[in-house]
Amino acid sequence: MSSDRERPATAGRSAPSLALLIAVTMTGTVALHIFIPALPAAARDLGTSPAAIQLTITLYLIGLAVGQLIYGPISDRLGRRPVIIASLALYLAGIVLAIPAATIGWLVAARVLQSVGACGALVLGRAMVRDVSTNEDAAKKLAVLIACMTLTPSLAPGIGGLIETWFGWRAIFVALAAVVGALTLIVVLTLPETHPPSGAESGINSAFSGYRRLMRSAKFRRYTLAGSCAGTSLYAFLSVAPFLYIDVLHRSGQEVGLYCVIVSLGMAAGAAMVRFMVGRMEIRRGARLGNLVSFAGAALLLAAHLSGELSVATLTGTMLLYALGIGIGGPNMVAGAMGVDPEAAGSASGLYGFSQMAVGALATLAVGLWHDGSALPLAVVLIMASLTTALMLQRV
Repeated sequence: MSSDRERPATAGRSAPSLALLIAVTMTGTVALHIFIPALPAAARDLGTSPAAIQLTITLYLIGLAVGQLIYGPISDRLGRRPVIIASLALYLAGIVLAIPAATIGWLVAARVLQSVGACGALVLGRAMVRDVSTNEDAAKKLAVLIACMTLTPSLAPGIGGLIETWFGWRAIFVALAAVVGALTLIVVLTLPETHPPSGAESGINSAFSGYRRLMRSAKFRRYTLAGSCAGTSLYAFLSVAPFLYIDVLHRSGQEVGLYCVIVSLGMAAGAAMVRFMVGRMEIRRGARLGNLVSFAGAALLLAAHLSGELSVATLTGTMLLYALGIGIGGPNMVAGAMGVDPEAAGSASGLYGFSQMAVGALATLAVGLWHDGSALPLAVVLIMASLTTALMLQRV
């Protein structure tokens, strides 16, 4: 029998509500996206520069990436429930501190605290799904989670813009505090423990032993690199989309948001398809199929550029296909990586999340440095990401 069907580490224990885990995981990135439309207003109010206010986004991303390395191994040692409650408490504290911010330094510090708390939700949501699932069942549940998470960057900016327009930028944090506060209360009252404390020593060296164990596994390294290249390479598109649609294709700024939503829906559709594929297709095959679809999208984008046929339809259509592949392959790659060592699911989730953020940042940096006013840099970066993913998946 394939290891893809192995029993969960916590088989027989009470499973948390999937809807609650989805809500917890989604909330980790809400504060990142919902504040973007309010950056100009906050800069004017605080008397600071656009570059300085941008730090509230940049440092949030850094905190989100680095923090994921911390929560995973700690939760493997101390249990998921106390760690996720502590992370949500930090998140809520950072949100509340941002409301009365009088200087840019104060606001940046509050945002960093928010990110350090929020990343716990990202790591532990995935880990708790794996705790109570087989590899195949985890892929199915993670597909639902990913499908829901793709809605966050699409919907949150619009909501933030409406709140800022009607009530001011500080009201965004008031609304966030209400939502995160209510979610934290629900977690405290209803969330069961899925990974009881291991009882092992809790020193720093011991806490991070899971990372060393995971990194010695070639299977984990390959699934993680494959998933990172496949998933967050889409950030490259999101970073250059305004330039391609506005400067090259001469569309309005309002339309850009719509086209990005359409592309995000491709990822959601792919993730939804995984629910029907689980049990009918091995995790490896599902991951490879998703990557093949993504490669086709990237190759067609390159063909559109080289033939001079780049248009709103070809750019959006090819990226929709690319995102569809991510939705199909991503959940399978996450489940494959986190199934290598079920006892270190928290560490696996943290390391996987950090790797995703790092690769996404590199892909974004690459298209930014190579920016030549065309779709060529984007197409090449996406093709290279797909080829790297294919190479890794051939060996798992």
